[in-house]
Amino acid sequence: MNVEQALDYTMQPSMPLLFGGEGALQSERQKNEEALRALLDAYATSDEPGFSFDIVRQLADRNRGLCDQIGEAKLRNVNSVALARGLSDADICQGIAALQQRPAEEVEREVAGDRDAFAVAYVSAQVRGTIVGIDIETTGTAPERGYIINMGLELMELTADAEPFAGGERFYGLPEEPYRTAGVPLTQIHGITWSDLEGKRPFRADTEAQAALLDLMKRYPIMAHNASFEDSWFRLHLNGYAEARRAGEIVVVDSRDICRRLDGEVAALPRESAPASLENWARRRGTLSAGEKERHLGLADADLMLRTVQAEFSLKNMFSPRA
Repeated sequence: MNVEQALDYTMQPSMPLLFGGEGALQSERQKNEEALRALLDAYATSDEPGFSFDIVRQLADRNRGLCDQIGEAKLRNVNSVALARGLSDADICQGIAALQQRPAEEVEREVAGDRDAFAVAYVSAQVRGTIVGIDIETTGTAPERGYIINMGLELMELTADAEPFAGGERFYGLPEEPYRTAGVPLTQIHGITWSDLEGKRPFRADTEAQAALLDLMKRYPIMAHNASFEDSWFRLHLNGYAEARRAGEIVVVDSRDICRRLDGEVAALPRESAPASLENWARRRGTLSAGEKERHLGLADADLMLRTVQAEFSLKNMFSPRA
């Protein structure tokens, strides 16, 4: 499906139930997601996409309702068309530059297309300023099918002795059908149950909170562990986010990339041990004791991430000395 066909498709009514059965629902979902892929690719790569990203978010909303009819469990192992595998090299350069408060072009010249040079770029200048640590919990891995149900964030100054501040956490609701009966997906990981979400406004419906969040993201770089996950979800769930990212108004920093580039133990540890996971990195840096586990809730994980990044930066003498 090309972009023109995808745009035409978004204008068509969704009527899978008129033709009966799960097969019709799955066929409609596949068409939705084919159109989503075409539009997301065009928006990311075209100088002038020729359409508003509102169209993309609306199609994702439509697809989400369809997937609820199919059932989350039946789609759990179906690959997402909207989940990025990682941030781009340009995003990483922009993130390094934001931490060091210098032009991204300088970092790009230093890296010169060599991904191995990112490790040097991270420590080539001292870090300063304020960052927003953020973490979300969701009903799955596919932002075009699932929901954001928990989000936590807090700010931290980039100094060796800073304490994270202005932290907050919020739960977001799910449609009563099918989730009141079927239960909250992935509860075995995050521990969130229907009682936590009952009566709560869904993230997509909380436009006031969305506007405040978007404003905060434009003011400070945002950091998340495996940030391409949050980035992919916010594109389809947070009004104005994709547009601001495209305009360079939001900078995303991936703490997992920081771990992989700066923590020399990562390369020596078995890959199957997930050495760059937040939990394992935090244990190595002493921000999580041997007997503790990552909480998998927004505010707790955002706080753990910020403290672990701080410990890594301190170890590498990356903070500006106090006057």
